[in-house]
Amino acid sequence: MLSVVGNRPQFIKSAPLSVALRKRGIDEVTLHTGQHYDRGLSQVFFEELELPEPQYRLGVGGLGRDDMLSALRPGLLEAIEAERPDWVLVYGDTNSTLGGARAAVEAGVPLAHVEAGLRSYDDSMPEEHNRVETDRLAQLLFAPDDRSKANLEEEDVEGRAEVVGDVMLDANERLVPIAWRRSQILDQLGLEPGRYVVATLHREANVAQPRLGRIVDGLSRLEERVVFPAHPRTRAAIEREGLAVDLLPPLGYLDFAALASRARVIVTDSGGLQKEAYWYGVPCVTTRANTEWVDTVEAGANVLVDDDPDRLLEAVRTAEMPATRLELYGDGHASERIAAALYPSRPE
Repeated sequence: MLSVVGNRPQFIKSAPLSVALRKRGIDEVTLHTGQHYDRGLSQVFFEELELPEPQYRLGVGGLGRDDMLSALRPGLLEAIEAERPDWVLVYGDTNSTLGGARAAVEAGVPLAHVEAGLRSYDDSMPEEHNRVETDRLAQLLFAPDDRSKANLEEEDVEGRAEVVGDVMLDANERLVPIAWRRSQILDQLGLEPGRYVVATLHREANVAQPRLGRIVDGLSRLEERVVFPAHPRTRAAIEREGLAVDLLPPLGYLDFAALASRARVIVTDSGGLQKEAYWYGVPCVTTRANTEWVDTVEAGANVLVDDDPDRLLEAVRTAEMPATRLELYGDGHASERIAAALYPSRPE
């Protein structure tokens, strides 16, 4: 198995699946594209989640979408040719995802896509193009829920789709209790549980003006403390524009999980964090006009405010979780189902 990873959510998702594969005696080779090249967004996750060191590191980061896809191709093809895996496995909707998918097809190796079938129906998002094309190329598509599988059926994708749940929930259930025990981040920052807001921004559209200024304007008008661990691109944009907001460096998974899971509200443009907020029981305010995680909105746990500072301010002030939380995105055993579907003849 050749697993292609390149950013924070992919490192988290790969952790429980790596364990499930090892239990079946599968030799997993990891390729780290380098899409996230800051240590706080990359190496620290391998250390904290106890992932095997990547056998391949491409060091491709800081490039635009087309340039990154071109730069990824030679290294991916070289690794696939050297390993000749049974499967190439990709996660989510990043440039690393699509690069791995295209290379697998070019090399004639079966492709499996974890988190298949998600749709925001926003063609302005590079992530939407990445996930749609990857789904069309994959032979095996692991959908987190029935809605995602239905999307694939409506699009008549050729690969086999299976509803398995969400591997990020697998990681969440295993790792958040560890984060609460180990992390000292709240004490270090002088925070009380339930009395602060966590904010993250990283999507390309949101770290450019005028959207960035409008979102930061809304955050700066909040009366409670806002804790903002900043993606390097976000920090650079805020500093370049001289916007008034307090920033933290990127945090490792355990510190961030401890911080986010005890916040009163999370403000984000991250798809993964919208789900995590729901599992934490923390209301979410999303700085996008749409989301691929529609169920969190329908459940009343997530509010879409786009880049409107007034809507952001009001949504944070009034945010609360619904009285009843439905089970969303599986039961914490997606990794075992994925491993079994990839290698049905290899029991644990």
